[in-house]
Amino acid sequence: MMPDVTPVSTPKRWPRGQKFALTAAGALAEASHREAVNSARASGRNALDLALAAWSGPLGILPGDGVVLSELAGKLRGLNDLAEALADTGIAPADVKATVDRLVVARLAEPVAPTSRP
Repeated sequence: MMPDVTPVSTPKRWPRGQKFALTAAGALAEASHREAVNSARASGRNALDLALAAWSGPLGILPGDGVVLSELAGKLRGLNDLAEALADTGIAPADVKATVDRLVVARLAEPVAPTSRP
């Protein structure tokens, strides 16, 4: 059974070049995601699916969102950066954006104000 995740009703239009970072809660969620994956890895796909569902449900995100969360760990990344980094995984750029929207709504990631340029 899929967790009850409320989708972002209206996708946010982020400014071109917008960067994102994990919040403190996002860093904790990323660490617990890594732990869930590592713990379930030797037990097979079903155990991994169950561990990811248990991890994501209380956060209000989808099990697959952890991949994008991990890509944001310790880095400022834009949507294009994330899409490029995840291209080999088969995650479409539109899905990356939808995931970032969910992570922002869940307060696990946040847009970072652009730095002033001289």
